Amino acid sequence: MVRGPQETPKRAAGRAAAQPADEPSAAAVAAFLRRHPDFFRVNPDLLDALALPAPKSGDGKVIDLRAAMVERLRGQVDSMTALRDEMVAAGRGNLQVQARTHEAVLALLAARSFEQLIERATGDLATILDVDVAALGVERSNPRTAEGALPPVRLGGVFQLEPGTVDGLIGPGRVTRLREATTGDPLLYGGGAGLVRSDALVRLTISRQTPPALLALGARDEGHFHPGQGTELLQFLGQVLTEQIRAWLDLPE
Repeated sequence: MVRGPQETPKRAAGRAAAQPADEPSAAAVAAFLRRHPDFFRVNPDLLDALALPAPKSGDGKVIDLRAAMVERLRGQVDSMTALRDEMVAAGRGNLQVQARTHEAVLALLAARSFEQLIERATGDLATILDVDVAALGVERSNPRTAEGALPPVRLGGVFQLEPGTVDGLIGPGRVTRLREATTGDPLLYGGGAGLVRSDALVRLTISRQTPPALLALGARDEGHFHPGQGTELLQFLGQVLTEQIRAWLDLPE
Protein backbone atom coordinates (compact mmCIF):
# COMPACT_ATOMS: atom_id res chain seq x y z
CA MET A 1 0.00 0.00 0.00
CA VAL A 2 1.41 3.38 -1.02
CA ARG A 3 0.68 6.31 1.28
CA GLY A 4 0.68 9.94 0.27
CA PRO A 5 3.32 12.29 1.64
CA GLN A 6 2.84 13.13 5.29
CA GLU A 7 2.26 16.77 6.14
CA THR A 8 5.42 18.17 7.70
CA PRO A 9 5.31 20.54 10.68
CA LYS A 10 6.65 23.27 8.39
CA ARG A 11 3.84 22.79 5.84
CA ALA A 12 1.19 22.74 8.57
CA ALA A 13 2.59 25.95 10.05
CA GLY A 14 2.50 27.64 6.63
CA ARG A 15 -1.10 26.59 6.07
CA ALA A 16 -2.09 27.94 9.46
CA ALA A 17 -0.33 31.24 8.75
CA ALA A 18 -2.19 31.60 5.40
CA GLN A 19 -5.59 31.45 7.12
CA PRO A 20 -6.49 34.55 9.17
CA ALA A 21 -7.42 33.79 12.73
CA ASP A 22 -10.86 35.43 12.38
CA GLU A 23 -11.92 33.27 9.39
CA PRO A 24 -13.66 29.92 9.84
CA SER A 25 -11.84 26.81 8.76
CA ALA A 26 -12.84 24.84 5.69
CA ALA A 27 -14.28 22.17 7.94
CA ALA A 28 -16.40 24.78 9.75
CA VAL A 29 -17.71 26.17 6.44
CA ALA A 30 -18.56 22.66 5.23
CA ALA A 31 -20.35 21.89 8.47
CA PHE A 32 -22.32 25.17 8.24
CA LEU A 33 -23.46 24.40 4.69
CA ARG A 34 -24.56 20.90 5.70
CA ARG A 35 -26.67 22.41 8.46
CA HIS A 36 -28.09 25.03 6.08
CA PRO A 37 -28.66 23.32 2.72
CA ASP A 38 -30.75 26.26 1.42
CA PHE A 39 -28.01 28.85 2.05
CA PHE A 40 -27.29 29.53 -1.65
CA ARG A 41 -30.99 29.56 -2.50
CA VAL A 42 -31.47 32.34 0.05
CA ASN A 43 -28.23 34.10 -1.01
CA PRO A 44 -28.01 33.46 -4.78
CA ASP A 45 -25.73 36.44 -5.37
CA LEU A 46 -22.88 34.58 -3.61
CA LEU A 47 -22.83 32.03 -6.41
CA ASP A 48 -21.10 34.61 -8.63
CA ALA A 49 -18.15 34.70 -6.24
CA LEU A 50 -17.53 30.95 -6.30
CA ALA A 51 -14.72 29.34 -8.32
CA LEU A 52 -16.22 25.96 -9.18
CA PRO A 53 -14.23 22.90 -10.26
CA ALA A 54 -15.08 21.09 -13.44
CA PRO A 55 -17.93 18.59 -13.13
CA LYS A 56 -16.80 15.17 -11.94
CA SER A 57 -18.35 11.91 -12.96
CA GLY A 58 -20.73 10.75 -10.27
CA ASP A 59 -20.34 13.97 -8.27
CA GLY A 60 -23.90 15.26 -8.33
CA LYS A 61 -23.22 18.13 -5.92
CA VAL A 62 -20.90 19.96 -8.31
CA ILE A 63 -23.30 19.47 -11.22
CA ASP A 64 -26.26 20.76 -9.18
CA LEU A 65 -24.37 23.87 -8.12
CA ARG A 66 -23.48 24.68 -11.68
CA ALA A 67 -27.08 24.10 -12.70
CA ALA A 68 -28.18 26.62 -10.07
CA MET A 69 -25.82 29.22 -11.50
CA VAL A 70 -27.02 28.52 -15.03
CA GLU A 71 -30.64 28.83 -13.90
CA ARG A 72 -29.88 32.14 -12.23
CA LEU A 73 -28.22 33.48 -15.37
CA ARG A 74 -31.21 32.36 -17.41
CA GLY A 75 -33.46 34.32 -15.06
CA GLN A 76 -31.32 37.42 -15.55
CA VAL A 77 -31.46 37.00 -19.33
CA ASP A 78 -35.24 36.60 -19.22
CA SER A 79 -35.55 39.78 -17.13
CA MET A 80 -33.36 41.74 -19.54
CA THR A 81 -35.33 40.39 -22.50
CA ALA A 82 -38.62 41.45 -20.91
CA LEU A 83 -37.19 44.92 -20.19
CA ARG A 84 -35.99 45.23 -23.78
CA ASP A 85 -39.44 44.26 -25.10
CA GLU A 86 -41.09 46.85 -22.83
CA MET A 87 -38.71 49.57 -24.05
CA VAL A 88 -39.32 48.67 -27.69
CA ALA A 89 -43.10 48.70 -27.17
CA ALA A 90 -42.90 52.04 -25.35
CA GLY A 91 -40.80 53.50 -28.16
CA ARG A 92 -43.26 52.37 -30.80
CA GLY A 93 -46.14 53.75 -28.76
CA ASN A 94 -44.41 57.12 -28.43
CA LEU A 95 -43.80 57.29 -32.17
CA GLN A 96 -47.45 56.49 -32.82
CA VAL A 97 -48.64 59.22 -30.43
CA GLN A 98 -46.22 61.67 -32.01
CA ALA A 99 -47.48 60.87 -35.51
CA ARG A 100 -51.10 61.28 -34.43
CA THR A 101 -50.36 64.60 -32.76
CA HIS A 102 -48.68 65.89 -35.91
CA GLU A 103 -51.68 64.79 -37.97
CA ALA A 104 -54.02 66.59 -35.55
CA VAL A 105 -51.95 69.78 -35.76
CA LEU A 106 -52.03 69.70 -39.56
CA ALA A 107 -55.81 69.28 -39.47
CA LEU A 108 -56.16 72.37 -37.26
CA LEU A 109 -53.83 74.42 -39.44
CA ALA A 110 -55.78 73.45 -42.57
CA ALA A 111 -59.07 74.90 -41.26
CA ARG A 112 -60.49 77.51 -43.64
CA SER A 113 -62.75 79.28 -41.14
CA PHE A 114 -63.24 79.69 -37.41
CA GLU A 115 -66.27 77.40 -37.52
CA GLN A 116 -64.31 74.73 -39.35
CA LEU A 117 -61.51 75.03 -36.79
CA ILE A 118 -63.97 74.40 -33.96
CA GLU A 119 -65.54 71.49 -35.84
CA ARG A 120 -62.15 69.87 -36.25
CA ALA A 121 -61.16 70.52 -32.64
CA THR A 122 -64.34 68.91 -31.29
CA GLY A 123 -64.79 66.19 -33.91
CA ASP A 124 -61.79 65.25 -36.01
CA LEU A 125 -59.36 65.32 -33.09
CA ALA A 126 -61.15 62.43 -31.39
CA THR A 127 -60.70 60.22 -34.46
CA ILE A 128 -57.14 61.29 -35.17
CA LEU A 129 -55.97 60.91 -31.57
CA ASP A 130 -57.84 57.61 -31.05
CA VAL A 131 -60.04 58.84 -28.21
CA ASP A 132 -63.82 58.74 -27.89
CA VAL A 133 -64.78 62.35 -27.16
CA ALA A 134 -63.18 65.74 -27.81
CA ALA A 135 -64.74 68.89 -26.37
CA LEU A 136 -64.01 72.56 -25.78
CA GLY A 137 -65.05 74.28 -22.59
CA VAL A 138 -65.11 78.07 -22.20
CA GLU A 139 -65.93 79.85 -18.97
CA ARG A 140 -68.71 82.37 -18.99
CA SER A 141 -67.44 85.94 -19.23
CA ASN A 142 -67.33 88.02 -16.09
CA PRO A 143 -70.63 90.00 -16.02
CA ARG A 144 -68.83 92.92 -14.35
CA THR A 145 -66.77 93.61 -17.47
CA ALA A 146 -67.79 94.30 -21.02
CA GLU A 147 -64.91 92.34 -22.50
CA GLY A 148 -64.07 88.70 -22.14
CA ALA A 149 -66.71 87.06 -24.29
CA LEU A 150 -65.92 84.82 -27.22
CA PRO A 151 -68.30 84.87 -30.18
CA PRO A 152 -71.14 82.40 -29.60
CA VAL A 153 -70.49 79.11 -31.38
CA ARG A 154 -73.56 77.01 -32.14
CA LEU A 155 -71.66 73.78 -32.61
CA GLY A 156 -71.70 70.51 -30.73
CA GLY A 157 -68.72 69.89 -28.51
CA VAL A 158 -68.44 73.47 -27.21
CA PHE A 159 -69.71 74.01 -23.67
CA GLN A 160 -69.98 77.02 -21.40
CA LEU A 161 -68.46 76.56 -17.97
CA GLU A 162 -68.94 78.46 -14.77
CA PRO A 163 -66.14 80.90 -13.79
CA GLY A 164 -63.35 79.09 -11.96
CA THR A 165 -64.08 75.71 -13.53
CA VAL A 166 -60.81 75.49 -15.49
CA ASP A 167 -58.67 76.13 -12.40
CA GLY A 168 -60.86 73.72 -10.48
CA LEU A 169 -60.39 70.93 -13.00
CA ILE A 170 -56.75 71.42 -14.01
CA GLY A 171 -55.35 73.33 -11.05
CA PRO A 172 -54.15 76.94 -10.77
CA GLY A 173 -51.03 77.53 -12.81
CA ARG A 174 -51.12 74.09 -14.41
CA VAL A 175 -51.41 73.54 -18.17
CA THR A 176 -52.48 69.90 -18.32
CA ARG A 177 -54.05 67.23 -16.15
CA LEU A 178 -54.34 63.53 -16.93
CA ARG A 179 -57.02 61.60 -15.08
CA GLU A 180 -56.55 57.84 -15.03
CA ALA A 181 -60.03 57.04 -13.75
CA THR A 182 -62.95 59.46 -13.87
CA THR A 183 -66.64 59.72 -14.69
CA GLY A 184 -67.47 61.93 -17.64
CA ASP A 185 -69.16 65.21 -16.67
CA PRO A 186 -72.11 66.14 -18.92
CA LEU A 187 -71.29 69.83 -18.36
CA LEU A 188 -67.96 69.18 -20.08
CA TYR A 189 -68.70 66.34 -22.49
CA GLY A 190 -72.42 66.71 -23.12
CA GLY A 191 -74.00 63.58 -24.58
CA GLY A 192 -70.63 61.86 -24.80
CA ALA A 193 -70.06 61.95 -21.03
CA GLY A 194 -71.23 58.37 -20.61
CA LEU A 195 -68.29 57.15 -22.70
CA VAL A 196 -65.59 58.82 -20.63
CA ARG A 197 -63.65 56.80 -18.05
CA SER A 198 -60.26 58.53 -18.47
CA ASP A 199 -59.39 61.95 -19.86
CA ALA A 200 -56.79 64.59 -20.62
CA LEU A 201 -57.46 68.27 -19.94
CA VAL A 202 -55.42 71.03 -21.61
CA ARG A 203 -55.67 74.68 -20.60
CA LEU A 204 -56.19 77.13 -23.48
CA THR A 205 -55.04 80.66 -22.61
CA ILE A 206 -56.40 82.37 -25.71
CA SER A 207 -56.13 86.05 -24.85
CA ARG A 208 -56.07 88.43 -21.94
CA GLN A 209 -59.45 89.61 -23.23
CA THR A 210 -61.09 86.17 -23.07
CA PRO A 211 -62.02 83.91 -20.18
CA PRO A 212 -60.14 80.65 -19.47
CA ALA A 213 -60.86 77.70 -21.74
CA LEU A 214 -59.81 74.09 -22.06
CA LEU A 215 -59.60 71.20 -24.48
CA ALA A 216 -60.90 67.91 -23.07
CA LEU A 217 -60.07 64.51 -24.59
CA GLY A 218 -62.04 61.60 -23.14
CA ALA A 219 -61.48 57.85 -23.56
CA ARG A 220 -63.74 54.95 -22.65
CA ASP A 221 -60.94 52.84 -21.12
CA GLU A 222 -59.65 53.52 -17.62
CA GLY A 223 -55.91 54.11 -17.70
CA HIS A 224 -55.90 55.38 -21.30
CA PHE A 225 -54.47 58.54 -19.79
CA HIS A 226 -52.49 58.46 -16.56
CA PRO A 227 -50.25 60.88 -14.62
CA GLY A 228 -47.09 59.02 -15.60
CA GLN A 229 -47.45 59.95 -19.26
CA GLY A 230 -45.58 62.83 -20.81
CA THR A 231 -47.64 65.92 -21.64
CA GLU A 232 -45.32 67.74 -24.04
CA LEU A 233 -47.29 66.72 -27.14
CA LEU A 234 -50.60 67.64 -25.49
CA GLN A 235 -49.22 71.06 -24.57
CA PHE A 236 -47.99 71.52 -28.14
CA LEU A 237 -51.43 70.63 -29.50
CA GLY A 238 -53.04 73.06 -27.07
CA GLN A 239 -50.68 75.85 -28.11
CA VAL A 240 -51.46 75.32 -31.79
CA LEU A 241 -55.21 75.38 -31.13
CA THR A 242 -54.83 78.50 -29.00
CA GLU A 243 -52.88 80.31 -31.72
CA GLN A 244 -55.43 79.34 -34.36
CA ILE A 245 -58.39 80.58 -32.33
CA ARG A 246 -56.57 83.81 -31.54
CA ALA A 247 -55.68 84.34 -35.21
CA TRP A 248 -59.19 83.68 -36.55
CA LEU A 249 -60.74 86.04 -34.00
CA ASP A 250 -57.96 88.62 -34.38
CA LEU A 251 -57.36 88.77 -30.64
CA PRO A 252 -54.28 90.06 -28.82
CA GLU A 253 -52.26 87.71 -26.64
